[in-house]
Amino acid sequence: MIKNTFIWLLLLCGLANYGQVVINEIDTDTPGTDDKEFIELKSATPNFALDGYVIVLYNGSPTSSTGNKSYFALDLDGYVTDVNGLIVIGNDLVSPVPDKYLQVSTMQNGQDGIALYVGNATDFPDQTPVTATNLVDAIVYGNNNPDATTLMSVLGVSAQINEAINGLGTTQSIQRKNDGTYEVKTPTPGANNDGSGFIFNGITIAVSATTINEGTSFNVTFTTQTAVTSTLNFTFSLSGFNAADYTGNLNVSIPTGSTSYTTTIASVDDASDEGDELVKVRFGTLPTGFRRMNDNIEIRVIDNDFVVRPYGTPLNPTYGLVEKQIPPGYYDALEGQTGENLRIAIRDIIANPAVVHAQNYGDVEYMLKEADQNPLNSNEVWLMYVEQGRAKYKYQTTASNVGSWNREHIYPQSRGGFADATSSTPDGINVWLPTSADDITAGHADGHHIRSEDGPENTRRSNKDYGPLDYNGPAAGTQGSWHGDVSRALFYMACRYNLLNVVAGNPADTTLYQMGDLTTLLEWNHSDPSDDFEMNHNNVIYRWQLNRNPFVDYPDLADYVYGNRTTTPWHAPLATDSFTGLQVGIYPNPASDKITITGLEQNSKIEIYSIAGAALFESQFFGETTFNLNLAPGIYLAKITSDNKSVTRKIIIR
Repeated sequence: MIKNTFIWLLLLCGLANYGQVVINEIDTDTPGTDDKEFIELKSATPNFALDGYVIVLYNGSPTSSTGNKSYFALDLDGYVTDVNGLIVIGNDLVSPVPDKYLQVSTMQNGQDGIALYVGNATDFPDQTPVTATNLVDAIVYGNNNPDATTLMSVLGVSAQINEAINGLGTTQSIQRKNDGTYEVKTPTPGANNDGSGFIFNGITIAVSATTINEGTSFNVTFTTQTAVTSTLNFTFSLSGFNAADYTGNLNVSIPTGSTSYTTTIASVDDASDEGDELVKVRFGTLPTGFRRMNDNIEIRVIDNDFVVRPYGTPLNPTYGLVEKQIPPGYYDALEGQTGENLRIAIRDIIANPAVVHAQNYGDVEYMLKEADQNPLNSNEVWLMYVEQGRAKYKYQTTASNVGSWNREHIYPQSRGGFADATSSTPDGINVWLPTSADDITAGHADGHHIRSEDGPENTRRSNKDYGPLDYNGPAAGTQGSWHGDVSRALFYMACRYNLLNVVAGNPADTTLYQMGDLTTLLEWNHSDPSDDFEMNHNNVIYRWQLNRNPFVDYPDLADYVYGNRTTTPWHAPLATDSFTGLQVGIYPNPASDKITITGLEQNSKIEIYSIAGAALFESQFFGETTFNLNLAPGIYLAKITSDNKSVTRKIIIR
């Protein structure tokens, strides 16, 4: 009996210890993308260890299937409150800097709850029903919402606090008063809500520029809120730079009576293309009594050693400079096929379950950074609809897409039935799943129909069909350099996946498994022929997925499958390029009447054919040679033979 009584006394002491921590302040609705959210806890004694505590967030909606269940849990093991008994958990834009970070928009804005328990995050997997077991403290809050009565009842809360009670929900927070009630006012993260206690001297980092060219300098200034009473010394770091990337002093010394110190950092202009680098200015350890008001201040260093590729952008296309990386025999099964049989033969190649790899959506970012690289600048991607380059580092990572680029599905996710079907966490080219023509989920991350695009333009395009009656490019207009790319991507998707199709007319933008307008797409396929930029995209995606887009390799296939030649047997035009083909250059291309052949230093032959296969021109030549063709405007095929090898290049005469 004495032993049992002793054990109960220990347990009661433990619970009393846990009971001294409360939720002191929350800010769940902040301006813009909710990137200043925070939760502040307060312990009755300073420097209190939070081992054994866990914060749990609950959805309080009474009508949702996820209502009165958890949606996030966070362990606090290893964290300690400060001299005022406070600790802040929040987004990286909260000032002062939080003691523990939360991802942006983690916290829901209202009719929800936050609870502090004794336990671990593993005790509260996603969608755990609300419970009072081991509960230490809780708050239920709203934003002009009806009361979350179930949460209130289970958590023992008598009132739901309205963060928007003053009409300033995004700029005010809910704060606990000393009597245990709450008020809504200007946020005070990291400070007692009544202004009492120890007042830290905050330090802010400022930089003279957030974007610089490699080889130029920038200033870093550290400023305290109040003048220091003795010399303040600390260090900072430049995360993202190595020692060879810069020169400058990383030691800070603010003299007695002063509030600031400035140092100059010079970036080094080297001769290698390292890509545009992201440098973060970070505080080192600060002395007692000081705290960071911000941290990890970003500076983008633009590398001037970017690579220019030999082929053109879609606005200034070239043809035949990027070799088709078609394995020998890849398309042999298409020979002599017609109509539906041809479509099935294409499907059996590009959806072959024994060969083709399915990647995930996270991998697509890295596919596109290579496949859509701007030929004029290796540190940029080319944006399809808006027809311009944009820095690779501006890939969208927040809720705001302004000024950024993201992944555009040419066959929209909602129309294809594969919305959010694969993981957004990249796992690399060597991690993949088998797939087939019935595997519609693979369409979510199929690089053959995904392109780099301006964020707002991607949103504006939405899930529209293509053509003059629906989506025909940005409102300001473009040159249509993307028209053929779109058509060939849709033809591919309609062959690759059994459920998908392209149809005449403009079906409703909510129509599942159909995209239009077929007539327009066939016209675009001819008016904007496959160029070197598109061929590079095809080659890169092939390396990831082990399938090609046949309509990029042979654009005329579209007429045999979807157009006016469905009863005509398909025959590959002349010889196909392969990995072992000749390295031949043809310029200019497009041309007016003359073309020049480069890259051959032996006796060679050129043959020009119409797109239908009629022989129009033939000549022997040696070395770099210019030919006057005198051909009518149109698309032609040039077969070049040298050293017992042949390649075929498409040329355009304007």
